[in-house]
Amino acid sequence: MKLNLKGKKVLVYGLGISGQSACKLLHDKGACVSIYDDEKRFANVFNYEKEPITKNYDLVVVSPGIKVIGNHIISHFVSNGTNIISELDLGYFFCKGKVIAITGTNGKTTVTALTGEIFKMAGHKTFVCGNIGLPICSVSSKTDKNSFVVCEVSNFQLELSKYFSANECAILNLAPDHLDRHGSYQEYVRIKKKILSKKKSQKVVLNFDDKEVNCLKNDKKTLYFSKNPLNKGVFVKNNYIFHNKTKIISLNDIPLFGEKNLENVLASIALAVRYKIKATVIKQAIMNFKAPSHRLEYLGKAGEADVFDDSKATNISACVSAINSLGENGLVLLIGGFNKGFSFDEIFNKKYNFENILCFGDAAPEIFDCAKKYGYQPKIFNSMKNAAFYARDNACQGQKILLAPACSSFDEFSSYAERGEIFKEIMLGTFEKIEMQ
Repeated sequence: MKLNLKGKKVLVYGLGISGQSACKLLHDKGACVSIYDDEKRFANVFNYEKEPITKNYDLVVVSPGIKVIGNHIISHFVSNGTNIISELDLGYFFCKGKVIAITGTNGKTTVTALTGEIFKMAGHKTFVCGNIGLPICSVSSKTDKNSFVVCEVSNFQLELSKYFSANECAILNLAPDHLDRHGSYQEYVRIKKKILSKKKSQKVVLNFDDKEVNCLKNDKKTLYFSKNPLNKGVFVKNNYIFHNKTKIISLNDIPLFGEKNLENVLASIALAVRYKIKATVIKQAIMNFKAPSHRLEYLGKAGEADVFDDSKATNISACVSAINSLGENGLVLLIGGFNKGFSFDEIFNKKYNFENILCFGDAAPEIFDCAKKYGYQPKIFNSMKNAAFYARDNACQGQKILLAPACSSFDEFSSYAERGEIFKEIMLGTFEKIEMQ
C-alpha cells in the first residue's frame, strides 16, 4: 500500500520521541501537520491543536504512549471513519528493503540489539530501531532496497497498527504484562499476535519452549528455537547451539548471563540463519556482544555479596526468570514499584528459599502481605533507595543481591533505566556523593 501525504491534513497524537519523529517524516513528505498531546505543557508548540475533535483530518497518527481504551479522542475519530494508524505503520510505509520485527513479553531489546549486531557484522546496511529507543519513523527515509530494518515492537506500538507487516518476525515469549493498559491478558495476547502477517511470504521465528507461543503458527515458514534438542530448528545440544546440523557456538563462548539470555541468543541466531548469515559471523557477533544495561546485569561486589541489576524485570515472568537464572540460595530479592495489575502469588507460591525479601514502593504493602501468606518474613521500605541502602549495608559473603522489581518504576522514577542507575550507584557506594553535589 502506498501512502501519498502531499497536502494531506494529518494529526499526530502524542508528542514523545515517536510522535516527534512522525511529525518530521510527515513534514518531509509534504503533509499539513497538526499536533496534540494530553499533556498541556505542549500547548504552546507550533501547530498545536487545542480541540482536535472539532477538526477534520485525512489521517491520524497515534504515538505508542497514548492509551487507547477509554480514549474519547480516538473514539471520536473511529466513529467518524477517520483513518487512524500507529507511528509504527507510518514508518513502515516508507521502509525499503527487509523489515525484521521482534516482540514478546521479555527479551525484546536484547534480541533486537544482538540481531542488529549480527547483520552489521555480516556486512549488511542495518538500522536498529523501534521500542529500543530510535523510532522507525526516524530511520525509514534512510533505507534502500538492500537495507535491513531490525525493529523492536512493543504491544503499545502494535495496538493501533493496521498495515505493519514485517518480512520476518519473532515472538519470544508471552506472559501477563501491561494489564493496567489492556484490561486483560487475552487482549494483550491478541495485540501481540498482530505481528503475524497474513502474507504467506512472512518468515516466523517462535519459541518452542513457550506453550503460549509454539502453537501460534506451524508451516514451512516457521522456524523454532529451543533450549532443548529439536529435529530441526535452532536448539541446544551437548553444550552447543545448533541450526539443524550446523554447529554455531559453544555455550561457554556466550558472554551473556542466565537462562533467559540463552533464549535471547537462540532467537537472534534463528532470525539470522534465515538470511543465510554464516555461522562464523554469528559466533563472532555473539562473542563481541554486550547486553543492554539493567537486564540481569552483574554490577560487581557490595561488601562480599554479588549484585545484579534486573530493573527491566517489570513483570512477574521476568522476575521469576531472573530468580531461576541466579538460583534461590543466598538470594536477597528487591521487589516493588508500581503494580501493573499483577498477582504476586506466582513468585511466592514456588517456595523459593530466599535469604531475604525487601519490598518497596507503591506495591510494597501488597507484596509484603502476599509473601507473608506463604510463610516468608519480608521487610518493607517506602522506596527502592531505602531498600537498596539496607541491602548494601547488610551484605554478607555468599549473598546474591538482585533487583528484579516485577513492577514498573513510575511511583519513584521516570523509567526502569533511572531506577537501575540509582540502584547501581547505591550498591557501588557513589549515590551519597552525588546527592551532596
